[in-house]
Amino acid sequence: MGSILIVAEIQKGSVREASLELASLAHKVAAGRAIHGLVLGSGVAGEAAAFAKKIGAEVLYVDRPELASYNVDAWGRAVRAAVDATSAELVLISNTPSGWDVAPRVAAALDCGYVSDAFNVEIEGGKLVFFRRIFNGKLDARVTVKADRVVATVQPGATAPFSGGSGGSAKALEVELGGLAAKFVETRVAEAKGVDLTKADVIVSGGRGVGAPEKFPEVIKPLADALGAAMGASRPVVDAGWLPHEYQVGSSGQVVTPKLYIACGISGAIQHLVGMKGSNYIIAINKDADAPIFEVANLGVVGDLFELLPALTKAVKEAKCA
Repeated sequence: MGSILIVAEIQKGSVREASLELASLAHKVAAGRAIHGLVLGSGVAGEAAAFAKKIGAEVLYVDRPELASYNVDAWGRAVRAAVDATSAELVLISNTPSGWDVAPRVAAALDCGYVSDAFNVEIEGGKLVFFRRIFNGKLDARVTVKADRVVATVQPGATAPFSGGSGGSAKALEVELGGLAAKFVETRVAEAKGVDLTKADVIVSGGRGVGAPEKFPEVIKPLADALGAAMGASRPVVDAGWLPHEYQVGSSGQVVTPKLYIACGISGAIQHLVGMKGSNYIIAINKDADAPIFEVANLGVVGDLFELLPALTKAVKEAKCA
């Protein structure tokens, strides 16, 4: 029987919490399979040992200068070497920018199955079933793979981090990294612009349901201004170029925890929920009664945001003047 391999990710010198979330799924579907971890980087032996204790499993690590910064070629070789060393039949990778990049390459090189952007994994009838949201989060798809081996990326925040591990050990893995096709050049950090959403007490966010970029200053911003709030947006809005990236709330944007979060015309894809579900109080306004956003909302309003928001803005202003 093959094993499960968890590919961990280092962020700011430590293994990301998302990697512990992968461990939760691995333990849930192990069904007798051995669980292994993989840590890549430079000077990561200590982190590998700590990760091994947390997940209660053997963790392989590749400690090389070539891995000090993310390099898709080096990562691909290391993951494939770890798959060979552990006879892994399930490889779990976080659905992060580096995960998006390396996972399909590894799957192609191994000629195996590939599932992207999953939020859960179950065993049904002895087979692995992956769950992923489709059609902008309106439907959940159940995916099975015919291949004996599968590489899957999992949304950060989709499950709780693993806790309660005991034992575990770290072991160095030798990997040939000569003649890499990719070379790390530099990291460029975009200049900070706009409002730092992570420090906002109140956020009013708009999604694709707002309809058009010109609608944001017409209905979203007036309510935000009336409340003294920051304005945010979902990923589809940013991808469409309606607002700059600094307004994006979600796993690939900013993770926020305001006292009040008002989601307007946002369906609630898992990427967005990850970024705002820690808010103290969530109000969702959407004309689709089945939108996933209502699953995390403290108060849900099914209706036309173009009727509701102007009325709400007016009520806030009148309350301030009273």
